[in-house]
Amino acid sequence: MGKDNFKLEMEEGRRFGFGKNWSKYLRVLNNSRILSAEKSLKDMLNLVSLEGKTFLDVGSGSGLFSLAARKLGANVSSFDYDPDSVVCTQNLKMTIKEDDQNWSVERGSILDREYLKKYNNQDIVYSWGVLHHTGNMWKALENISDIPKHNGGYLFIAIYNDQNLLSKYWLLIKKIYNKNILFRWIIIIMHTPYLYLLRIGVRIIKNELDVDRGMSIWRDMIDWLGGYPFEVAKPEEIFLYFHKKGYKLTNIKTCGGRMGCNEFVFIRK
Repeated sequence: MGKDNFKLEMEEGRRFGFGKNWSKYLRVLNNSRILSAEKSLKDMLNLVSLEGKTFLDVGSGSGLFSLAARKLGANVSSFDYDPDSVVCTQNLKMTIKEDDQNWSVERGSILDREYLKKYNNQDIVYSWGVLHHTGNMWKALENISDIPKHNGGYLFIAIYNDQNLLSKYWLLIKKIYNKNILFRWIIIIMHTPYLYLLRIGVRIIKNELDVDRGMSIWRDMIDWLGGYPFEVAKPEEIFLYFHKKGYKLTNIKTCGGRMGCNEFVFIRK
């Protein structure tokens, strides 16, 4: 998957522009959300600090978790296939410390094995909600499995949950959303009562108006409806795949069989 393919994929409706969505999110990024991201990393990795560790953010998106890792002391490398996401991460880096020599931001693809060679033996490899949007999830999983260092390298990933027929429905919706602008608004109108209004009601009741990963409820809905390519996996599929590759599962957070991502933290043996 070459870098020049991105624009063509967008024009042909084969890819959603996550970066444009993230650029709007950065307008409302605040210290509370940054601290929440830091806590998420520490809790899932079961580490108090990332001081002196190398941290690779595969598909950095807004750059929020790259920033969180950097603030926790890691030497961070970020890359994304979407050029708008690369700009988001670069802009976020510049607002904190423009000349930070311990945080690099590049454009690259997890499907490009040649590009990935320079990232071998990372202490922590992080890819949240990215690999299932590459167009070849299992190749992406294979490629990312080679990056953490042996005997203690961490791999923290999040993959969409397989809901069988419901997942096939969402795949169809996402294809239509990206192919036709008119249908796009029809799809938004159709799904707003469930994906937006119902979620607002639930969060008001729970006093949880902030989405866990920081994006607004509206942006989160657009991200879900448009998020294509789209692949899914059952938790046991991901566990068995990495178990066979010599990884030990140290933490897991599932979405309870519902729509969303299952999170996994593995350590390479």
